[in-house]
Amino acid sequence: MVRIRVLVIDDHRIFAESLAAALAAEPDVDVSAAGSGPAALRCLERAASEGRRFDVLLVDADLGAALPGTTRPAVPVRDADEDRVDGISLVTGVRSAQPGVRVVVLAEKDDPRRAALALQAGASGWVAKDCSLNRLLTVIRGVLRDETHLPPALLTGVLRELTAARRHRTESERLVESLTPREREVLRCMVAGLGRKAVAERLFLSPHTVRTHMQNVLGKLGVHSTLAAVALARRAGVGPVDLGPPPGGRIGAQETHSA
Repeated sequence: MVRIRVLVIDDHRIFAESLAAALAAEPDVDVSAAGSGPAALRCLERAASEGRRFDVLLVDADLGAALPGTTRPAVPVRDADEDRVDGISLVTGVRSAQPGVRVVVLAEKDDPRRAALALQAGASGWVAKDCSLNRLLTVIRGVLRDETHLPPALLTGVLRELTAARRHRTESERLVESLTPREREVLRCMVAGLGRKAVAERLFLSPHTVRTHMQNVLGKLGVHSTLAAVALARRAGVGPVDLGPPPGGRIGAQETHSA
């Protein structure tokens, strides 16, 4: 019998262990539990190194919440403060590192906006925590067949959110297309988190020229800060510049004119 490997991730340890115990009673389910995002990452890495990858992750929608009923802003999957791993960031990181893993988000309440974010991050389902065990097993087996599962009451709201996100992406793409090739390079450096001096060294420009390009980027994108420009760039699908050694080996060389 082929067994489904499931990892339950919830920082309410009693809930995680209780759900894991209930799922373990199924003859075709092999289940583990993790009480935090970092603990889940360690489980995933250990399983991958042993050649025993998980098939499905059940992730708490409120993982890493600062206060009951609230969530922190999305943060990178890894952070110096190890407890700062939220549910949506975990979904994004896992799906990027292990595309074959299916993720189902477990939520206390229906939230179309957050459900849409979860789907965009790569989740295959959004399920209420108070659903029946049979319903959850149906979803687990369904996502392994590449099905997407949402509560019927959420469908309209999620479609509305996804449509709005697509519209925002289209507008963001149009604004990015208004940039010159050099300005797009500068924007990609901004997405990578490089400051003005680092951008100048990377693109062989003077800091003054980089400042001018950055001001032009903000103006053309219609934003007032680097953070807003980066957010818009990501909506448009603009990725960070490759942070390997600059091409040509001319580190430190700088132009003193605009490019």
